[in-house]
Amino acid sequence: MYRNDQRIVITLDAGGTNFVFGAMRAGEFIVEPVTLPSQAHDLDLCLTTAVAGFEKVISMLDEKPVAISFAFPGPADYPNGIIGGGYLPNFPSFRDGVALGPFLEEKFGIPVFINNDGDLFAYGEALCGVLPEVNARLEAAGSNKRYRNLLGYTFGTGFGVGMVVDGRLNRGDNSCVETFCLEHKKIAGNIVEDGVAVRAVKRVYAELSGDANHTFEPKDIYDIAEGKLEGDAEAARGAFAEMGEVAGNAMATAVTLTDSLIVIGGGITAARKYIMPALLAEMRGKIRTLSGDEIGRVQMEVFDLDNDAEFERFARGAQRELSIPGSERTITFDPMKRIGVAISKMGASKAISVGAYAFALAQLDAAK
Repeated sequence: MYRNDQRIVITLDAGGTNFVFGAMRAGEFIVEPVTLPSQAHDLDLCLTTAVAGFEKVISMLDEKPVAISFAFPGPADYPNGIIGGGYLPNFPSFRDGVALGPFLEEKFGIPVFINNDGDLFAYGEALCGVLPEVNARLEAAGSNKRYRNLLGYTFGTGFGVGMVVDGRLNRGDNSCVETFCLEHKKIAGNIVEDGVAVRAVKRVYAELSGDANHTFEPKDIYDIAEGKLEGDAEAARGAFAEMGEVAGNAMATAVTLTDSLIVIGGGITAARKYIMPALLAEMRGKIRTLSGDEIGRVQMEVFDLDNDAEFERFARGAQRELSIPGSERTITFDPMKRIGVAISKMGASKAISVGAYAFALAQLDAAK
């Protein structure tokens, strides 16, 4: 979608430390990124920085952009472009609420669209990433199965989520589709993000290794697990495995309701070999009834779509011929309900930008 569209949309990767401004055409960046300190502690400085960054990018273009579209941390009223009104640890100056979208629209005279980063990650992957890729692979394998729904998760400083239903981004009625606040499987009464984010890997490594004063980051802990850096390799592998287990429990709850594929993004997915086995085992686990029956934690079979052997079984399904009562005719029946989990090939940052670009053009087209 929009891969041949020549309209230009200005984008922003809004981090608490830096703002990275860009411009996209046909789903690809067309200028060198402009990076400026976000000045998140001071609202006036932050807004001045945003204007300066957008102005710089626009000055580099050969034609006027049709919109500005980007992700910004919540809480927020995204449809109205209002950021804040709650806890915003990376942008404390926005806590009382800032009409960021309307402010930028007045400055630049073009529409401004703001969304949650998890939402845009899922949307980008649904339009140009894992969803069309999986469907193309299914077609190539001769399968009639196709998928239209997607859950997107980002692993990083937080635990983000986005949901696409039948090709449309589900922003909810309150701009509040979230996953971080589900309950932690292993620590009752705590949020799941405390078990999935970067801080969780560091904390669990400290607990398992007995090294409470370590200064390792997840990349270091991965290198320890790989034997490339001195440390407790077993504890390093265990830290990533626990992350997978806790994430898998939250995903099992969500996908039971969405019945969709799942895509995961974020730099920490480089440790997928230690995360995914526990994540998949959790999703494939069992749950019991009071009468003692045991059923699947998820009512679909769960496949690792990055594993060729598993994808072959995923594509093949369990088709058989079923007789039509009172007739000599038969109908093809595939009783295997199945979903799959894949790691993003685009990467979270690119998927978010593609999602922002496509969302802006879709909104503009819908308004015509």
